[in-house]
Amino acid sequence: MKLATWNVNSLKMRIGHVCDWLATTKTDILCLQELKLVDELFPNEALDAIGYRAIYLGQKTYNGVAIVYRDDTVGDPTHVVKNIPSFVDEQKRLIAGTFPTTVGNLRIVCGYFPNGAEVGSEKFSYKLNWLKHLRDWLKDELTHNSQLALLGDFNIAPDDRDVWNPKAWEGNILVSPEERAAFTGLLSLGLSDSFRLFEQPEKLYTWWDYRMLGFQKNHGLRIDHILVSDALKASVHAAQIDKTPRKWTKPSDHTPYWVELD
Repeated sequence: MKLATWNVNSLKMRIGHVCDWLATTKTDILCLQELKLVDELFPNEALDAIGYRAIYLGQKTYNGVAIVYRDDTVGDPTHVVKNIPSFVDEQKRLIAGTFPTTVGNLRIVCGYFPNGAEVGSEKFSYKLNWLKHLRDWLKDELTHNSQLALLGDFNIAPDDRDVWNPKAWEGNILVSPEERAAFTGLLSLGLSDSFRLFEQPEKLYTWWDYRMLGFQKNHGLRIDHILVSDALKASVHAAQIDKTPRKWTKPSDHTPYWVELD
């Protein structure tokens, strides 16, 4: 059972990339962020043609999230939640569902975490507030769903190992002490950073700026994550960042990250 996350930075522009990647990797559940389209324009037909279905929460121009799943290995979801129930928000940033799979029922939470713009700004306060409400909601979710995975673009690099130049980024958005503390707060619920369950090579990232040859120079950040509950932790036997789609024509500035469950 393969789970993956990918900020596609416009699904309309990159539905071909998504379909090609799914057809090649046979991923069972893929969480997408930054759809940047309304629900009425979601490309169901393109996904159906390769054997996938989806639940989604779209928004014009900005944000938007979806959970795409294989119709031959994953059942239709129940208990679908759109946005954090306790957090009134016009932004479309979270979708969750419970999926019947070959490894049992999986509670999948797909999130596009706020960027925060600048430390100390109003958008930064919004980000920290959103993270607090997410943590409170997940705490309750975990009491009802032992097999839970939180996937998405967290817009947080949790450790200096996840930043190409920690000194240059020190004190900036995505790496601030407050954001990293919020990430640690999610782990304290009984979640684990799946990437760090394994010994990983240095300088592996999931996002690179389009500017200044960021990808070519590997000036990146690891800000896309899959956190797994204790009940899933022992089942994770592989975790990998797939840089291939970042090399395609007109790519997203993010690349997929996946885990495989035994």
